[in-house]
Amino acid sequence: MKLNRKAYENAKALVREGKVVRDSRDDWSEHAPSAKDLSAYLDKHGEDEYAKWFLGVDDDEGGTKGRYKFPFSDLAKVHRCAVISGESRASQYGHDDIREALGDLLKRIDEG
Repeated sequence: MKLNRKAYENAKALVREGKVVRDSRDDWSEHAPSAKDLSAYLDKHGEDEYAKWFLGVDDDEGGTKGRYKFPFSDLAKVHRCAVISGESRASQYGHDDIREALGDLLKRIDEG
């Protein structure tokens, strides 16, 4: 698992533009895009655009949806709850570069 730098740059740009939902940690289960929404987005926009919404990429995984991990948004805005949840999970599994990126995003969100 490695940091998806294009997604990180996308997330930082969205935060700079104010495209953020300042929700609480437990909201992610309700705010996360559904599998159907993710599939529709992938079908409409392709893998390169789809990948911009996930901070982790696992080149060992097969299939587009399986490769991308650590979502941070609803495919339009960065969700604070997704960032908090992802940071905790990245720490738990030792994905330090992803954890650091998520920590940076959280700081940017909270300062904004």
